[in-house]
Amino acid sequence: MLEGTIIKGIGGFYYVETEKGVYECKARGLFRKDNTIPLIGDRVLIRISEEDNTGYIEEIKERSSQLTRPPVANVTQAIIVMSIKNPGINCWLLDRFLVMAEYENLDIKICLNKIDLAEEQEVNQIYNIYDKAGYCIIKTSTKTKEGIGLLKEALEGNITVFAGPSGVGKSSLLNKVDTSLELMTGKVSKKTARGKHTTRHVELIDLGSESYVLDTPGFSSLNLDFIESEVELSRYFKDMNKYSEECKFIGCLHHKEPDCEVKKQVEAGNIDRTRYKNYLSFLEEIRNIRRY
Repeated sequence: MLEGTIIKGIGGFYYVETEKGVYECKARGLFRKDNTIPLIGDRVLIRISEEDNTGYIEEIKERSSQLTRPPVANVTQAIIVMSIKNPGINCWLLDRFLVMAEYENLDIKICLNKIDLAEEQEVNQIYNIYDKAGYCIIKTSTKTKEGIGLLKEALEGNITVFAGPSGVGKSSLLNKVDTSLELMTGKVSKKTARGKHTTRHVELIDLGSESYVLDTPGFSSLNLDFIESEVELSRYFKDMNKYSEECKFIGCLHHKEPDCEVKKQVEAGNIDRTRYKNYLSFLEEIRNIRRY
């Protein structure tokens, strides 16, 4: 049997990349009985039919991680791409992506793209917010090629979720990282200032050297219904979480409670006020979800 990685799944067929090429495969009925669904990113063993050169997935190797949004296995990191301009950066949306990636316990990097369109001061303002929050940040431009080498280095040896809203330049960045990809890109709509969806399905893109990137469809909103309780939310704001144990009350929500260390750190400037406001917005949203 051959070992490989599922790179795409369409209409009940799974496309498995092996050292001998990519094979179209079906999954054994045994998986359905066990209620196991093969996922993109799964390491699998396949048996090849000599008649038509297609395969059957015989075994799914143990997963090191499993995401639900998007459904993919063995992801090692998330790189969240946001553009500084065209469309302008949306920190509220960026913080939602960060919450999702923190929930999945992924190594996270932020890519600030299209820096050639903004003043250095504007770029540094955003950079400083998230650098202070504890994130690794890569500044990139497909026009000047600044940061492309650093991005390529960050992708090497990983299965990476490449996430971000439409129009921020995810496909364009990947085309610069690997010029053989020729991924379709879309221009930003002048009317809505949003990008047009150019990625239609979830697929692992092989960058060589056991490096894969998951180019996911763009999102304009992300539901937080996966968070089970209000007190859980601050765990996914890493700059807030490190101060939570110093609050007076166990289970402090960092909202109206007295002697809250998180609120003190916001006032002291050690936690960005905009991120704190986004936290309060998400907290209210989770309360409303739980209410219904």
